[in-house]
Amino acid sequence: MSWHLGRLCGFDLETTGVDVENDRIVTACVVQCGGGHPVQSATWMADPGVEIPEGAAAVHGITTERARSEGRPAAEVVEQVVAALAECVLAGQPVVAMNASFDPTIVDREARRYGVQPLTDIVGDGLRVVDPRVLDKAVDKFRRGGRKLEDLCRHYEVALDGAHSADADAIAACRVAWRIASREPRIGGASLEQLHGWQVEWARQQAESLADYFRRTPGKEHQADGVRTEWPLIPQQRGSEVRP
Repeated sequence: MSWHLGRLCGFDLETTGVDVENDRIVTACVVQCGGGHPVQSATWMADPGVEIPEGAAAVHGITTERARSEGRPAAEVVEQVVAALAECVLAGQPVVAMNASFDPTIVDREARRYGVQPLTDIVGDGLRVVDPRVLDKAVDKFRRGGRKLEDLCRHYEVALDGAHSADADAIAACRVAWRIASREPRIGGASLEQLHGWQVEWARQQAESLADYFRRTPGKEHQADGVRTEWPLIPQQRGSEVRP
């Protein structure tokens, strides 16, 4: 059976920012969908233990005050998110995550921050990730327009209710991945191992293309050095310590 016709594990975070080494989880969702079974969704709100910048709160709607009053301890949330992901991976489900080098890396750093066993230590080389953004750019490289989740949902005619909430984004990412696999026989017909390997290479090529664009664009040259080519997990930099 084609991978997209089986069970999918959608995964999404909303965070305090976009720095994978230092920013923190605010909300998280791990959702299991497809395969002819009912949707199962687990969501969390964490008290990240740091201030949530106004810019981040404007995106996902969670202020520092709300996280402190309604959120659970960050270490507890991280442990449960890792456990939920591990359960899905060990059951053979691909983890579907939009712009996947971000969310798995944030979870990895948060796990190390709180002394939780990282996902990759639990599942070994069994992690298989599907990134709708990488797939879309690979199959439709020259299409004009944005490539954010909202853009892909419009293009692939997928409903997105409540954008920038972790649960809505996780389910929408699964639907977009399903649409791409349904339309593209090479994607839908690949094994998860094949597809994961292809995405590693596609993500590298896409990142290198972006860095080259920055180098050639006046005023954006400085952004080129910040582009990372690793996917789906950015290795921790040598000499870099996870801050408590």
